[in-house]
Amino acid sequence: MSLVPTLDLLHGAVAARTGVAAFNVIHLETAEALVAAAEEARRPVILQISQNCVTYHGSLEPIARGALALASESSAHVAVHLDHAEDEELTRRAIDLGFGSVMFDGSTLEYDANVAATVRVVEYAHANDVSVEAELGEIGGKDGAHAPGVRTDPAEARRFVAETGVDALAVAVGSSHAMTERTAQLDLDLIAALRHAVPVPLVLHGSSGVADDTIEAAIRAGITKVNVSTHLNRYFTEAIRAYLGANPDVVDSRRYVRAGRTAVAAEAARLLTLFDVAARLPDGTATARP
Repeated sequence: MSLVPTLDLLHGAVAARTGVAAFNVIHLETAEALVAAAEEARRPVILQISQNCVTYHGSLEPIARGALALASESSAHVAVHLDHAEDEELTRRAIDLGFGSVMFDGSTLEYDANVAATVRVVEYAHANDVSVEAELGEIGGKDGAHAPGVRTDPAEARRFVAETGVDALAVAVGSSHAMTERTAQLDLDLIAALRHAVPVPLVLHGSSGVADDTIEAAIRAGITKVNVSTHLNRYFTEAIRAYLGANPDVVDSRRYVRAGRTAVAAEAARLLTLFDVAARLPDGTATARP
């Protein structure tokens, strides 16, 4: 088990007609929680380190090496992925460090510029046996235009994949980044059309704003990789608030950070099981994988 290529997890999920969870790493404690969740749920997970996370830490290498070490030592199948990189050089650094995949986000560029930049990333990644996710049809919210009406066109998506050679495609189908309420409405018919239009796994960003039953429906319609960040961040923060409220004199940060880590692990394990819809029984319970 341990560290595995992202594409292996995606292709396995496609074959099983199920979803694979991709959870964002904010700091080492969340990475620890996510790996613990995968081990508890006995399901694979993708650890994502975003360009925003790199900016927060001031460098890619320390947080990346921590996540890679956790993945390598885990009893679960764990992949490490660079999320929402708009900097081509950052994608190359992640590849050189041993990431299993990178996402180059050229969605704010004009179509031809997006294609040209994505091709450069793909060429370097594929030369190093690393897969590439790209985005077409800007997903609204944080660090971009809040444009919930924007949708990815299936014909353009087919053309984009053919011209770039990407291995996975993030699509705009109604979700939005950084939502704190789970009220987003997804276009399930569009997901199905995109699934038939392109030969690579589809990725749903902004899943924190999507309710459980809608995520399940999206996976059944054709979504493979499901990205979650804000939803788990809320669990982490609320657990720390509760701990400090109950223990106002505590000064050892390990005590309250542990509470956040435990809360994230529990919710992440629940989501890992939820996304594995192919393993769910008619009564809604989930089978355990060996």
